[in-house]
Amino acid sequence: MTSSRHLVLITGATRGLGRLVAQKFWQDGNDIILIARSDADLKKTACELTESFRCKQDIQTFSADLSKIDILPSLIKKIQTTVGNPDIIINNAAIQGPIGPVHMNDWEEWKTCLDICLLAPVQICRGFLPTMIERKYGRIINISGGGATAPRVNFSSYATAKCGLVRFSETLAGEVSQYNITVNCVAPGVMKSNLTKDILRAGKQNAGNSEFETALKLSEIDPHSEERASELVHFLTTDACNSITGKLISAIWDRWEKMPDAAPALMNNDVYTLRRILPQERNIHLE
Repeated sequence: MTSSRHLVLITGATRGLGRLVAQKFWQDGNDIILIARSDADLKKTACELTESFRCKQDIQTFSADLSKIDILPSLIKKIQTTVGNPDIIINNAAIQGPIGPVHMNDWEEWKTCLDICLLAPVQICRGFLPTMIERKYGRIINISGGGATAPRVNFSSYATAKCGLVRFSETLAGEVSQYNITVNCVAPGVMKSNLTKDILRAGKQNAGNSEFETALKLSEIDPHSEERASELVHFLTTDACNSITGKLISAIWDRWEKMPDAAPALMNNDVYTLRRILPQERNIHLE
């Protein structure tokens, strides 16, 4: 658990991973700010949280279309005025974007994916960072996804956005580490979600055989990987992870529970970061 009660902001908070993250922070005794597109879904989520775990904490909801980047400054100001500045930010909201070869993608849809998956998280971080710096405390978790660490054919906008989000997080971590602010990314693994449904609707011809078959399996057998991911998101905001920052961590494949024990070693190298692989590291010698 965290050592004190915090104000936690979560985007994409009414479904899947975002909803589980909200539940975890709520049950841990924090005040939470929920952001999603549907006001009705936000009210339903807030009601279910308060009824399932009654306490004296506060839930505030803000409906917003994060693809409309121009509204974000006013949204941030509204949150600051009515609730305050969050101590913890979870940038979870995402869309799949257009599926298929990039030259066949709708350009406006391509840009909208970048707005929601990359530019909105950047704007949200920028808006609340001054207060985090002033307080000398902050925890930021950005949710990564497929394509951040390897090419993802037929998903160019989503992959580009998520790769950019990871590099932004690594860079921001270096800028704010002196203020006791940590910034990390979580790769949640494959999850049964609306993004999965988008792949099935796109079909094999656009998504590709591998992506389509994976989505089809998810529609039949839910691995519930979002539960593991929500645990990692919460873990990275606890006191145990105060020195872990600038990392991309897989909820499924990495032994993240052991990370605090190895923190000094992890923070002095490029483990869990995006990097360029040199030829000699693959026993290729260009002489």
